[in-house]
Order: sequence, then structure tokens, then C-alpha cells
Amino acid sequence: MPHQRFGNPLVTSASARAMEVLIRFRGSKKLYGSPERVRAHIEDLTIRPASFAPPARLDKHVDISIRYRDGWPIYVVTPRTGTTARRAIYTHGGAWIHEIVGFHWRFVAEVAVRANCEVTVPIYPLVPLGSAAQVVPVIADLAEELVTEVGASNVSLIGDSAGATITMSAAQLLRSRGIEGPRLILLSPALDLTFRNPRIARINPTDPWLDVPGLRVAIEQWRGDLPIDDPLVSPFFGDVKGLGPIMIFTSTRDITNADAHAFVHKAKEQGVDVMLSEAHGMIHAYPLLPIPEAKPARTAIVEAMTS
Repeated sequence: MPHQRFGNPLVTSASARAMEVLIRFRGSKKLYGSPERVRAHIEDLTIRPASFAPPARLDKHVDISIRYRDGWPIYVVTPRTGTTARRAIYTHGGAWIHEIVGFHWRFVAEVAVRANCEVTVPIYPLVPLGSAAQVVPVIADLAEELVTEVGASNVSLIGDSAGATITMSAAQLLRSRGIEGPRLILLSPALDLTFRNPRIARINPTDPWLDVPGLRVAIEQWRGDLPIDDPLVSPFFGDVKGLGPIMIFTSTRDITNADAHAFVHKAKEQGVDVMLSEAHGMIHAYPLLPIPEAKPARTAIVEAMTS
């Protein structure tokens, strides 16, 4: 699979510029730049948990059901027209501390409809209640059930940001069980949670969203008793041989971009079918955002799921 580049670093849409202004106004960079702020934010979210419910307006396009597993709510989003053998699991991002939100749900609904696919959305426990050792095996269990049901070629594991980290770790765990690898679609994955790549410092001033000091606080709680380089925590350090085809969407103004390139280089050396799709001038998790630049990425995702 080739390396794709699109976008112009000097030309962005009005919507993309407005989205960046909104992200800066909300203080995301300031939050993640401060360990103290992240600790206080985690405490506040623990006391006042955010809602994870899908927006009611999604009901116009998809059917939504819910079940429970080990106390987790597990949503299933299904297109209203036609039957399908396609299955996907979508694991949301949010730096291991934030719940699934509206733009995640809208992406899920769009994928379900356009790819004619049943999408499972696990609401996994966040820190301080959840950890890599607790969450990743359950995602792998859900994936194994779908592969057993419809075959690996009909299953896609999708995740963004922290959810993409979980997705890659779960895929490696699935492979260690001897299960054929489903397709992986990773949006702005954080793959090496040591953040030791020297390119991160060069990208950081252009990233309006993320920063390392605060993320380390969330990661310390997420890893629990596991070492930071355990593949359940940092999938970059896991064995990638035998994984299914991988699509990685990244953007040049995103600190996770550095390790996306490093991971793709490693995967190609080991003969993995991997494609890196890089958008110049875009920010973290841009395929989920309501901006024109996201449309080609979402189309590429649907095409991969239906090919």
C-alpha cells in the first residue's frame, strides 16, 4: 500500500481555521501542557463523569442498540437499509480521560451508512478506573468474536488517538492468540507513549491541541503496573508481523505524526501491508472534524472497508 500525501500546508479551509481557533479557545494545548491541570481535570471528570450517549439525531440515519459486558455499555450502530456481513469496532479517543463525544458518534454513523457496516462502539472505562491491562483484552475479545462470526476480511478495527493506541494493542494481542488479523484503520494513533522521538519537539510548536507533559500524567495512570514499553501500553514495541492490512491517517501539525512515520517504517521492514496517509497543514484527528479536508480521508476509509 502506498504512502499518500494530500493537502497544502499553506492553504486550509475557513472551517479548518475556525476549528483550530475553537480548539485554542477551549484551552486544549494549555491543559495538556500542564501536569497539574491534567491531574485536576481527571479528578473533576471522576467526580462529574461526562455523558457517552449518542446524539438523538443519529436515529434518523441508523439504528442503535445497547448491551453490557463486564459492566461496559456496548453500543451497536447499524445502517437502516439492507443487511450486511461487514463488522467494525470503533474505539474512541480522548487521551484516556475523555468520553466519546458528538463528532465521534457522527463519524460512526457515517461509516455505518456509507460502508453498510454494523459498528460496535465499546464504552471502555477511562482513567483512573480503567487501565491498559483491563481494557485492551476486552477489545481483543470483541474483535475475536466478530472475526469468528464473519471472517477477518469482513472486520475492521478503527480507532482514533488514544483509541487507535488501544486498537493496535488489541490487534497485536489478537494475533498472539493465533486469530487472523482484521483490517486496522488508525486515525492519529499514539503508538510510542514514551514520546522519545526527537521529531516530537520540532512538531510541538505547530500543534494547537496536544502537548507531552499533561499526556504523561494520563499515561502513567493508563499503564498501571505495566512498563511504559509493554505492547499493551505502547504498541510500537510489539511484534507487528502477521497483522492484517493497516491504514494510518496522520497530519503534519500533530505530535503523534512523528511516531506514525517511525511505526510505518518498522512495519514495512517486517513485510506488513501498511499505508500512511498524511495531510499537510492539518491537526490531530482531522478526519473526524466537520471540515472539507476530512472528506477525502473518510471516503478512503469507506473504500478500504468495502474493497
